[in-house]
Amino acid sequence: MTTEIALVLSIVVFTVFLFASELLRIDVTAILVMTLLGLLIFIPGLDTLISPDVLFAGLSSNAVVSIIGVMIIGGGLEKTGVMDRVAWAIMRYGGKAESQIIALTSGTVACISAFMQNVGATALFLPVVARISSRTGLPMSRLVMPMGFCAILGGTMTMVASSPLIMLNDLLKAANQGLPENQKIESFGLFAVTPVGLSLVAAGVIYFMFFRHIVLPRDKQKVGARGAGTVRYLRRLHGVDAAVREVEVPPGSPLVGRDIKSVQREFEVRIVASRYAGKVLVAPPIEAPIAAPATLAVIAQHDELKQFIETNRLVLRQKLVEFRHLLARSIAGVAEIVIPPDSKLIGETVRTTRMRMAYGLSLLSIYRGDKAITQKLQDVPFMAGDTLLCHTRWENLVRLENDRDFVIVTTDYPREERHPYKLTLALMFFAMSLGLILFTNIVLPVALLAGAVGMIVTGVLTMDDAYDAVSWKTVFLLAGLLPLGHAVETSGTANYLALHVLDWVGDLPNWALQALIAVIAAAFTLVISNIGATIILVPIAINVALASGADPAMFALTVAISTSNSFLIPTHQVNALIMGPGNYRVSDFLRAGSVMTILFLVVSLVALNLVH
Repeated sequence: MTTEIALVLSIVVFTVFLFASELLRIDVTAILVMTLLGLLIFIPGLDTLISPDVLFAGLSSNAVVSIIGVMIIGGGLEKTGVMDRVAWAIMRYGGKAESQIIALTSGTVACISAFMQNVGATALFLPVVARISSRTGLPMSRLVMPMGFCAILGGTMTMVASSPLIMLNDLLKAANQGLPENQKIESFGLFAVTPVGLSLVAAGVIYFMFFRHIVLPRDKQKVGARGAGTVRYLRRLHGVDAAVREVEVPPGSPLVGRDIKSVQREFEVRIVASRYAGKVLVAPPIEAPIAAPATLAVIAQHDELKQFIETNRLVLRQKLVEFRHLLARSIAGVAEIVIPPDSKLIGETVRTTRMRMAYGLSLLSIYRGDKAITQKLQDVPFMAGDTLLCHTRWENLVRLENDRDFVIVTTDYPREERHPYKLTLALMFFAMSLGLILFTNIVLPVALLAGAVGMIVTGVLTMDDAYDAVSWKTVFLLAGLLPLGHAVETSGTANYLALHVLDWVGDLPNWALQALIAVIAAAFTLVISNIGATIILVPIAINVALASGADPAMFALTVAISTSNSFLIPTHQVNALIMGPGNYRVSDFLRAGSVMTILFLVVSLVALNLVH
């Protein structure tokens, strides 16, 4: 073992530790690793490990630019209301049969995931599934997991669908620099993995269609029938009465002089609006004092509301009077909002974000897995996958649909369609990008950016919308880790590990080695990101293949596909995103994901060897 190999191995172990322990954000870890590699340049004897050009090449690599293009194109499709049309089509042709709805929703989101990031496709499709659930009476828990799993599977259908597959050709190009001419590996075309991906999607859809009664959570209580609306749905799922009621605060009431924060802590009520001396405040600041005579708009369960009124000598009005033009169900109501994995709100609280003032949201409760948090909500840090139950005006919710820090699950509310008149333009530029990839020699990032820029120039997206559509966390994660993959290859670390793996496993046939690589990749992606697993393992897999006489391209592709095999626990971004809306526990993922993991390994390995 040389000094260079020892140092690179130490950095790899350190990286895996940081990913697994979550001491730092994954993008911070990636930038830290890139910086550590850069510092090695100035140590005598190690200046040949990695050059400054390679160190920062990830920021302008084909893979990074391609991912940016895919995200912007996906944002344009979202902006034009494509998902609303998809939901309508599924409900029209799928009927109310659970198996048909699962097949249509899962198959559709898989096709969408073939051309955009799977977490983005899932975020786009969550409101679609919520609408289908509300209209058909099928519980969310029976629809969201099949949709999420198939979104992950759909990412294996093209070379532009998932980050591991997008970066694979760049990793092969880096590996070719150290290979003789007769061993150089050819790049993969756009649809090189499509047969494998189609096989995986078909297996996933069939799995949930025929085994859903065994692997999906049982929920005997159904959502209200078509037209039941948000109020009945929330009452069933969360036990929340979403109706807003008016109460009068007379002089002499114990509430007079108290602030909203202390009142909400003492009583299980949420004050969503107030009127005093002719001034009306919707989502008033929690520090605001209550005066008299005043009128409050409150949300509470029947028993809590009764206690609140009797204790504070309030007068309940039978219908909205003061707030009928501001808080009627056609104007405002209770909504479900999910915190996605890349939200800037993770770790923040209602207090630090000033949620009422900044977003117009009055938080009623937080659902984290199977636990409902209703006390001291002001100081509860948000986590990825949290479902927030909030009262808001619908106009605020429309604005939040374009905010990447939230995923709006509630869809049954009045709102204007986004930019339907731009739909044709969005689809035209999407098709143009595909055409450039398929029928010309234009490189992938340029083809994708052509479609993205076309959407911006024609007004499908503004430039600010384009910036918002890009997950910069993913961009810096990829750019920061690419130099590590280069160091693993050029330092001889990949070859060193490959030889030791072969010595450890003995004289195994090539198919068994390939299966071992697939299992290791799947295990790695459970504790570190799929990007990190791919960058670390692809050089090793190539060297294992070369040492054993197997096809290095096949082994590299096995890694890039197997890092999508992440169903056992909600560590994958998609799984974290669906956990709240589906009201899932970790045990639900273990039950459904264990079989899915084995199915993925078997189907992918068989398909890879039949096709390639």
